[in-house]
Amino acid sequence: MDIRTYQQQHVAWDQFLAQSRNGAFFFKRGYMDYHADRFQDASLWIEKEGQVLAMLPASRDGDTIVSHGGLSFGGLVMSARLGAADVKALFEQLRDYWAAMGIKKLIYKPIPHIYHSMPSEEDLYALFRLGARTMRVDVSTTIMQESRLRLSKGRKHALSKAAKAGVTIRKSDDYASCWQILTDNLQARHGTSPTHSLQEISLLASRCPEISLYMAYLHEQPIAGVVMFDFGRVAHTQYIAPSQVAREVGAVDLLLETLISEVYADKPYFNFGISTCHNGLSFNEGLCAQKEMFGGRTTTLQWLEMDCI
Repeated sequence: MDIRTYQQQHVAWDQFLAQSRNGAFFFKRGYMDYHADRFQDASLWIEKEGQVLAMLPASRDGDTIVSHGGLSFGGLVMSARLGAADVKALFEQLRDYWAAMGIKKLIYKPIPHIYHSMPSEEDLYALFRLGARTMRVDVSTTIMQESRLRLSKGRKHALSKAAKAGVTIRKSDDYASCWQILTDNLQARHGTSPTHSLQEISLLASRCPEISLYMAYLHEQPIAGVVMFDFGRVAHTQYIAPSQVAREVGAVDLLLETLISEVYADKPYFNFGISTCHNGLSFNEGLCAQKEMFGGRTTTLQWLEMDCI
């Protein structure tokens, strides 16, 4: 197989991504390239006899390749034509390719199985055979719609409270109001800021129709927002922005339940994101429990480390 560096072939890259069996929309160049000033692109595509068989969204950090430094996960995006033996041989070739460039280490964040349109875990076996080690595991709460657990009594009570208060839910383009709520909440509770600035999320939403904002209103005033990423098989809450008023009247519960049971009810999975930090070693059990009360259980995000030299 021929390994080639990505050279601004936006159209070809996105075309292959759309036809792949495990690609995610945030591998689109319009999404990945918005933070090109912060991450040195080291993406690859793999061809055989002129046909693209796989792509690897990746960035370089010194003598380390990361798949990908600016994304929640990366991993090899594959054609249905690739089998386990092909992928094993490819990773052996990639290790030698990177070693020849002076790369000492690969940090690999495989695409979680819920995002696959067909089984696509050949990379995990290939990396195991090459001695890769698990360096991080994060807990992510996911609802499988066809076997969703019942809502907890606490969630049902909050939904009733929101309905009585007159909370309404609708799609919105008012990212400014959502970001004000989100920023105030993060600063007050954690002393941090959103990963994306208002300008960045507005830019990404204009480039990617898969990104949507839904808001909760009380007396026509925005009191909570959720930014959704639509991955096709998975609806993912990228940001949840609750105001104090929203917490008091159960607005966030109503907003999330509307998204789960109405807006994205046709998606096989609804994912809340992680409840861990500090490389997976700090576990916010309370946050995880709140997510589980909507009827979900754990999927994981993993980071693997492989020596190239």
